[in-house]
Formats: sequence, structure tokens, C-alpha cells
Amino acid sequence: MAVSASASTNGSNDTGNKTVLSPEVFLTNNFWVEIEGMLEACFVECSGMQATTEYYEYKEGGLNSHTHKLPVRTSFANITLKRGLTTSDALWKWYEGTVKGKVERKNVSIILYSRLKPGEVVQRWEISRAYPVKWIGPNFNSRSSEFTIESVELAYDSFTKAAS
Repeated sequence: MAVSASASTNGSNDTGNKTVLSPEVFLTNNFWVEIEGMLEACFVECSGMQATTEYYEYKEGGLNSHTHKLPVRTSFANITLKRGLTTSDALWKWYEGTVKGKVERKNVSIILYSRLKPGEVVQRWEISRAYPVKWIGPNFNSRSSEFTIESVELAYDSFTKAAS
């Protein structure tokens, strides 16, 4: 599969060349990652978008029918994006910073595009203060010029489901 995307630099040299990608190009990859407003990669699979709220069980004296369950805090599982394709090295450079101890938290959007209507957003999730914690590189293919990513895992503070 050939990538038909045009490269353009946004003036910042810290994340490498930014690439303008179009969801219409990759109809099989419906999950796209947008970092700080730039589409950077598309993925076949997205998993781990999970929130769990801890609770405290309170047994009220004199109330024998049930216990109260009061919310304490919510934690979020890491998000794993699998089988990705990009023409940019921004994700790798971002992870490379984490490896070197320079964790850079960024706001990320995970966007699901429609298979039936290319370019139409079906759902969007806003991930706040994310940073990469795991990277699994590509299986190399000399017939392909794209950067492939087998898997990238993101830790983050919270997510919200944006209005579609």
C-alpha cells in the first residue's frame, strides 16, 4: 500500500518533520492518532481505553438493608494502538524522549473514521497528558516506504468522549 501524503513542517524541530495525512488514504485503518492537532499515524486496532472508579463501602449504623458505596478516585488503563502506519517519525521521537528520561506529556486525540463515508468522524476521544511507555517496532519490508509500528502504548491522566 502506497502512502500518498504530503509532508509539511510546522516550524517546530523538536518532533521531526510533521506530515499531513488524510484518512481517505487508508480505508482499512480506521483509528487515527492526532498529537497536538496533527494527524500522525493510523492504526488498525485500539484497546485498553478503560476507566475504573474505586469506591469505599460505608456501613451505616441502623441501616441493615444495604451498604453505601461512595466513589473515591478513578484510574485509567494504558491505551494500546496496534498495527500502525505513518510517514512521520514524530511518535518514535516522542517515545525516544521518554527513554532518555525527558517525558513530554501531550494531548492526544484518537479518532475513529467511517469506512462507509471516508473523512467522516464517527467518534473522537480526547486523551489528556499522554506519553508513550512502550514501543514495538515494525517487521521490515523492503517493498514498502512507510514507517510501520507494530504497537505503541500510551499512559495518560484521563480521557473524555468528544461529541461526534
